[in-house]
Amino acid sequence: MSRKRLEIKNELINLKNIVLSLDKKVVTIFLSIAILQTVSWYITSRSFFRYNIFPSFDSNPDIYLIEYLYWFIGDFTTLFVLPVLIIRFVIKKKVSSFGLKAGDWQMGLKLSLIFFLVMLPLIWIFSSSTDFVSRYPHLLSTRTAWNTFFIYETGMLIYMFAWEFVWRGFMLFGLEEKFGYYTVLIQMIPFVILHNGKPMPETFGAILGGIALGILAFRTRSFLYGVLVHIGIMFSIDLICTLRFRADDYDVGLNSIINIFNKIF
Repeated sequence: MSRKRLEIKNELINLKNIVLSLDKKVVTIFLSIAILQTVSWYITSRSFFRYNIFPSFDSNPDIYLIEYLYWFIGDFTTLFVLPVLIIRFVIKKKVSSFGLKAGDWQMGLKLSLIFFLVMLPLIWIFSSSTDFVSRYPHLLSTRTAWNTFFIYETGMLIYMFAWEFVWRGFMLFGLEEKFGYYTVLIQMIPFVILHNGKPMPETFGAILGGIALGILAFRTRSFLYGVLVHIGIMFSIDLICTLRFRADDYDVGLNSIINIFNKIF
């Protein structure tokens, strides 16, 4: 055997030994995240629905709501159901060890409430911009029909549940044994990347948000409080923007709140 071929053979043997020595749980988590996110991007996304399914149902008056529900339910399957199956049958662990439990519920509820109360006045102020209101809810038809609004928000809830689970449950707790508290930073990176394309302040905010939600999950031993925070903020944004749109009121004072309620309720 030539020297060059021998060197290649030794390199392959060394590579094989390195691969076999890797932590199988960690490898499974990283590869699963890569595969699941790719499925989410290409198959269970709104763009997939728009180009492959939409043309067959474009006469349906609720087609845009259906498009969002396809995305929400599809990503719930991809980012929650499939990881749960991987945990049970590949990693062979209890799902509760990946944050699907109440954990420290007293601290979780307290921190979630504090975070929400801090954000609510900011949402009210930001929503005084007509440009901001024009962006939320993303499905514009929800602003004129309450039944559509609540169907959409229910879909958003199951989507946020899966979104929080895959990052602050499956990834964070799945890598904790190997990387410890560094997993807070590890799970933050893909979380921020997936905000690319949104307004720049929101994407930069996702850095702090991802870290904060990771710390919250670590502290409470549950991803559920991240769901409460995330859906609480999104629901508040959508509701306040809808109320402002319906009342055509974009002031920030107490009179604006009274005016909105008088016009709508």
